Amino acid sequence: MNVYVSILLASVILLAAFAIERTGRQLRMPPVIFLIAAGMLAKPALHAFGWTLAGLDMMVPIIGTIGLVLIVLEGSLDISLSRDRIHAARSAMWMALLGFLVCLVLLVPLISMYFAFGLFKALVIAVPVAVISSAVAIPNSQFLPAHGREFVVYESALSDILGVIVFFALVHSDGSFLGVVEGLLGGGLVSLVLSVICAIGLAMVLMHSQGPIRFLPLLAGLLGLYAAGKLLHLSPLIMVLLFGLTINNPTLITRIPRFSHWMSDNYETTLNEFKAIAFELTFAVRGFFFILLGYWTDVATLLMPKAWLGAGVVLFIIYTSRSALLRVFGGELGSPLLWLAPRGLITVLLYLTARMVVPVPDWVGGTVLIVVLVSAALILIAQRRFELPVKALRAVVPDAVEDPR
Repeated sequence: MNVYVSILLASVILLAAFAIERTGRQLRMPPVIFLIAAGMLAKPALHAFGWTLAGLDMMVPIIGTIGLVLIVLEGSLDISLSRDRIHAARSAMWMALLGFLVCLVLLVPLISMYFAFGLFKALVIAVPVAVISSAVAIPNSQFLPAHGREFVVYESALSDILGVIVFFALVHSDGSFLGVVEGLLGGGLVSLVLSVICAIGLAMVLMHSQGPIRFLPLLAGLLGLYAAGKLLHLSPLIMVLLFGLTINNPTLITRIPRFSHWMSDNYETTLNEFKAIAFELTFAVRGFFFILLGYWTDVATLLMPKAWLGAGVVLFIIYTSRSALLRVFGGELGSPLLWLAPRGLITVLLYLTARMVVPVPDWVGGTVLIVVLVSAALILIAQRRFELPVKALRAVVPDAVEDPR
């Protein structure tokens, strides 16, 4: 493809993503649905001009991975830590863990029986759809009050992390129970220790940085450390989450006597500028990913009856189990939180790896995409049905954190 045509297409994709994002916000609809649909419609349009997007097998996972890092970072930058929020964080952690495990317990036997898979293969296929996607959940939680948004950020980010740790422990094991346990314990503990060290180091760089060029080298370092962690089969999303929490709550570092004066005088301005850049980069990467995913999708797989039947079973398990758990951990926001369990970017990324490890029929890919689209569409139920009650709740429990959007 001509260089200038490529530049033109990239510009059109960004502008289309911007228009779709704005339209989605006006219509109170998750933009991910329109982004994927735009990609699907773009395919025949480009073919009519004789243009084809090559290299998507490599491009989509790369863009998706960068987007995942930026989205978890963006979500963690919205969280202010204080003693009165420990209970909410603990509830979200339990919700993420139990929701993930219950989905696996219910899905694995069905997958094992239908495909005649052993436990290992069934787990590899089940994990991607058991994970809540922070890429979709976080941006679409803005109608909730601050403590509700924080619950969504914690739950979806931790669900991503759990999914990544378990999935790659499975993929990189020898298929035995002992091998998986070793991967979980080793990967989890090493990931936590290294993540704390790297996150604090990066945060201290930002807190003390001066000059006009500060943010891109820092983001390059964050992405580089994430990639290095993945190459070592660790879970560097923990580092991303801790980095965002640390720079948005600098007292975690300045309360240490040795670093009490480490923060620069203009740190508040620096932090706001960093948030703005992270937010715009997240928007660009997310738009590229979902539009290219739509272009890359084989529409025929979405029309297969087996794909819809499989998606129906998965969605039933997701929301019935979530409804039961939210009665314990959801509090007064249990009803709207029920529908904020979308599958998205992380689901697609893990499934792309899973199908290389465990061969499955083409319709399974259709099932995964249908689950992604329907779970995103179901967020509309929460937004339309619960927006007014949530506004009333905000009057009683005012937002403790100003929404940067």
